[in-house]
Amino acid sequence: MRQLTALDVQFLNAETTTTTGHVGGLSILDPSTAPGGKITLDDVRDLIAERLHLAKPLRWKLVQVPLGIDHPYWIDDREFDIEYHVREIALPAPGDDQQLAEQISRLTARPLDRRRPLWEAYLIHGLQGGNIALYTKVHHAAIDGVSGAELLGALMDTTVEPRVIDNPPRWLAENTPSQFGLLATGIRRIAMQPIKSVLAIPKLLPHVDELPGVAARVPGVELLAKVGSVLSRLTRQGPGRHDVDRPKLVAPKTPFDGPISPHRRFAYGSLPLAEVKKLKKTFGVTVNDVVMALCATAMRRWLEDHNALPDQPLVTMVPLSVRTPAQAGSAGNQISMMLAPLPTHVADPGERLAEVTKAMVEAKKRYQPLPASWLVDFSGMLPAALGGLSARAMMRYLGATSPLFNLVVSNVPGAQFPLYQAGAKLLGHYPVSAITDASGGLNITVMSYNGQLDFGLVACRELIPDVWNLIDYLRDALDELTKLAEQVIPTGVDNGEAPSNTSGK
Repeated sequence: MRQLTALDVQFLNAETTTTTGHVGGLSILDPSTAPGGKITLDDVRDLIAERLHLAKPLRWKLVQVPLGIDHPYWIDDREFDIEYHVREIALPAPGDDQQLAEQISRLTARPLDRRRPLWEAYLIHGLQGGNIALYTKVHHAAIDGVSGAELLGALMDTTVEPRVIDNPPRWLAENTPSQFGLLATGIRRIAMQPIKSVLAIPKLLPHVDELPGVAARVPGVELLAKVGSVLSRLTRQGPGRHDVDRPKLVAPKTPFDGPISPHRRFAYGSLPLAEVKKLKKTFGVTVNDVVMALCATAMRRWLEDHNALPDQPLVTMVPLSVRTPAQAGSAGNQISMMLAPLPTHVADPGERLAEVTKAMVEAKKRYQPLPASWLVDFSGMLPAALGGLSARAMMRYLGATSPLFNLVVSNVPGAQFPLYQAGAKLLGHYPVSAITDASGGLNITVMSYNGQLDFGLVACRELIPDVWNLIDYLRDALDELTKLAEQVIPTGVDNGEAPSNTSGK
């Protein structure tokens, strides 16, 4: 039995009638490499069942604490039913990309059953070209971007022939804890909550203005952070804040501001990683800078299409992984976030890339001194009984006013070699993340795999019905920068890669 962190619980609390808390991925598979040239539902079920010990979140279910006075726990499901979780559907002819995306949109909009382990998988037949798809969704309370990629790796192989799992450990399902025991533990934690909060203040107060939207919306918060910095140094709770400019980023009004509806649109596509790396070398930037510039260009064109281009940059939330090597293989969320301007207001593509690079460098400087656990620590300031109420109230408020940021852009590193599932070659893996009233109606998540960047875009169906246009605009943006690069002498500068992002989502 393991208890969810305050941050994990936020993804549960965020769920409403219009918001779901799961993230997932769409895998496109070539069955011609599998034995017999096909994959059946039983093949997928057998593979997952055989590797459950390598993908432990898939067998966990929630145990709630009475009266909601404490965070819930994960416990192994004694009645785990693989047939419930892994299902099979088929597309009608012709089975093109947009038909597949529409099916994923519907599946994504459905919440997961909290009485069971919080995941589902769908084997989808009928794709054009004889390929098949596997769509998997897992609740964000159990995984983030990096742990989700690790989970995907546990179910994949590096060769056509699946690896042999010798003597997997015996699965000993846990007994459900008594409600009285959970209640007693919860009462003890409530009693300690004020002490924990007071002790955390010197450590967290210097960074209170880094909470999304606080600096721009709450007067005097910067002064409070500076006072907290002095207090932190005096009490030796931390180094205090890093003295760099903290711009007040205010999300401009756009057509995709919340509140969102319960309906989704999904679109996906790939760009060649080699071309992006060539741009990285030519302009002396990072791969992540190029990705952000491509997103800025695509969003600028979409906003122009709708006569809604603001004269200021959009505000982007970029998730960051703070998972340490010692935490590799662990579940849950080890993430932070940073806000950065997305210069859609800049017309020239070269200047736009330069603005993106400058903004990302400054954002990293601002967030570098933050404690790795700051987001978890801030999430834990409120008692568990108030966490759900406050999260949902905040979502409603932001949906009725304006979001903290306009969109989410996340970049998750993946394997740069072919992977196989049940013998079928993985052709692409497209993230399917989440949107909320607070984050705006669009999430762009990209995962690198085997020489390509796989983009997955999730949007509110009512706010961005033409999300497929953005996939075309991303390709056009890459062509635009490539033509510009032909006029530039390569700098030869290799800045390395940006910190791995995650949603994580």
